[in-house]
Amino acid sequence: MLNFSTKGEYGLRAMVNLAHNYPQIRNIKKISNEEKISTKYLERLISDLRKNNLVKSIKGKNGGYVLAKKPKEISAGEIIEIMEGPMTAKCQGIHCSAMKKCPSSFVWIKLGEQIRKTLYGIRLSDLIHPIK
Repeated sequence: MLNFSTKGEYGLRAMVNLAHNYPQIRNIKKISNEEKISTKYLERLISDLRKNNLVKSIKGKNGGYVLAKKPKEISAGEIIEIMEGPMTAKCQGIHCSAMKKCPSSFVWIKLGEQIRKTLYGIRLSDLIHPIK
């Protein structure tokens, strides 16, 4: 089973919220209330997304956050990898010395490739206008 932490889940939810309201500037408290994520935790997530050029911060009285690109230009894969780190599927979660000759490693490599392909194929625009 593939598990993402709350960091990945909440980071994706925050980005979908920004995408849904794009190009409006969103206040962190509004996002926090709408997504039921603590403001403090959300600020850390948004900071990581900003450092990776997916979110821009706007200073001032009416400041807040806005996507740095159009929703169709940001993939779920980008967001998940920023939040979770590289996506890999491995036997027991570690590299083993037998990996090169182990027949099951082929399964994990292919699984990892498909997970990445799927997540990078999903755009924020798909999540705000779901495919029917």
